[in-house]
Amino acid sequence: MQLTVEFGGGLELLCDSVKVHNVDIDIPEGEDKLTMKRLLSWVRTNLIKERPEMFFKGDTVRPGVLVLVNDCDWELSGQLDTLLEEKDVVVFISTLHGG
Repeated sequence: MQLTVEFGGGLELLCDSVKVHNVDIDIPEGEDKLTMKRLLSWVRTNLIKERPEMFFKGDTVRPGVLVLVNDCDWELSGQLDTLLEEKDVVVFISTLHGG
């Protein structure tokens, strides 16, 4: 499944300062859809290069990380249970940064 995963608000620093990632993720056998929970696991393994504790808390994102799926807050679509589709755009933005 092809997705665009974007990081902003300083989170890109955890991914070698790359903001936009066009990724192709295999859906596990026996599953027909990709969930945000599975995507976060993939992101932890494949995109986050340093300090994962700044992005993750348990199996979800830390408080203060805004998650948008196709410009819609994931809290409106089921958070970890949100189903992703081909060509979806998932954006992670840190709302906690110095000024």
